[in-house]
Amino acid sequence: MLTVLEILKKTTEFFAGKGIGSPRLNAELLVGHALGLKRMQLYLQFERPLEERELELIRPLVRRRGRHEPLQYIVGETDFRGLSIKVDPRVLIPRPETEQLVELAIQSLATPPSAVLDLGTGSGAIALALAQHFPSARVTATDRDSSALALARENAVRTGLDNRISFTEANWFEGLAPATFDLIISNPPYLSADELKLIPEEVRAFEPGHALVAADNGLADFVRIIAAAPPFLANDGLFVLETGEEQHERIFAELRAAGFASMEGRQDLAGRSRFVVARRESKS
Repeated sequence: MLTVLEILKKTTEFFAGKGIGSPRLNAELLVGHALGLKRMQLYLQFERPLEERELELIRPLVRRRGRHEPLQYIVGETDFRGLSIKVDPRVLIPRPETEQLVELAIQSLATPPSAVLDLGTGSGAIALALAQHFPSARVTATDRDSSALALARENAVRTGLDNRISFTEANWFEGLAPATFDLIISNPPYLSADELKLIPEEVRAFEPGHALVAADNGLADFVRIIAAAPPFLANDGLFVLETGEEQHERIFAELRAAGFASMEGRQDLAGRSRFVVARRESKS
């Protein structure tokens, strides 16, 4: 009988051979998930022999990861700003950059918003994080994909925030009832078709392409969102976007054409141009 430690070593070697990044960490998380153990509990059981029924739980998960299926899809969840978010192939896996997008929005607001709009919510991660941080805000989350919205609603119930967020099926602003928001935030598709070919296999092959790629070199959705945003944004309202690295010049031009008074680009933690923050000028 193989022990927990022996299985971890074998799994780590298998993942390394398949080119999986951080193979030991992946092995620990997958084996722990299969056995219902946290990592520290796993360490305390290194010498425990595993029964065949336990190995049968581990093997299919290891095979899936060996095919580069994302770890988060296999275990069915990920952490986003301290919230446990359910994820599956209906939605993109929330990234650290998107956590930074939320943090940037929070830091850029002088006062807590009374109304927030998350466009293209996917898993609901952004809307949930903002609802948690601003308990008095009315948060609206939209997506054009009904299956993504269904998962976002599950996550709202899962996190106990379901009474704080309203979900609407809408193609950006199309289908959204007239309203004004103090904060509009979005992480829309922004890769070009050529860029999609260059990203890691486990993203390209498993995550939903419609949530990654946009026409016009990745800019088509930004153009639509920016043009339609002004009537929905309150005076002095904040507009925050996650973007591609080489897109700010065009985005700034679209913002100026839409009447935005101020805008700036911000970098992510890796020093890449990743975010745009714009404000609508107050009307006297």
